[in-house]
Amino acid sequence: MKQKKLIDIQSKLRNKFQKKGVKMVAPDTVFFSENTKIGNNVTIEPYVVIADNVSVGNNVRILSFSHLEGVKIEKNVNVGPYARLRPGTVLKSGSKVGNFVEVKKSIVGKDSKLNHLTYIGDTKIGKKVNIGAGTITCNYDGIKKNKTVIDDEVFVGSNSSLVAPIKLEKKSIIGAGSVITKKVSNNALALTRVEQVEIKNYKRKK
Repeated sequence: MKQKKLIDIQSKLRNKFQKKGVKMVAPDTVFFSENTKIGNNVTIEPYVVIADNVSVGNNVRILSFSHLEGVKIEKNVNVGPYARLRPGTVLKSGSKVGNFVEVKKSIVGKDSKLNHLTYIGDTKIGKKVNIGAGTITCNYDGIKKNKTVIDDEVFVGSNSSLVAPIKLEKKSIIGAGSVITKKVSNNALALTRVEQVEIKNYKRKK
């Protein structure tokens, strides 16, 4: 009986949003909450779960296998596929959260991009920031959660670890593969790579 009630609720919610103009490729695979809010010209691909307290603005695309909860999404935003947006997240206009990206209790600024394989937690990201694949914010020290601040137009190279609390100032660049533990100044390049070593004519052990 309880399961039938849940099915009926989902059916009503799907019909409600379809009538409002929400485009769903496979409506039966999309799940809403009763407090979900959705704007105009929104597309939701198959196997998306929208849990409690999600607000979606106009001209948004939510791609397959994404899970959203406690999130505010402004206009012209792309999410997914395979994105997880956790409570306290705000995606500003024109931002993009791509595949296998998790965002928790963070603001992603206007026109900023987190395209692949990234964890962003307890972070404020400014405008036009690019976060490279494999980047993580190390926000938990085992006792408390710490904050990361990334100012406008920062470029973070792939496979970087940002150890909070930390601030990356405007237009700074983080070289790929870096572990950043200190503030990075405006327009600076920060690198923490070990020097590459090459052994000529190396023979593998047999």
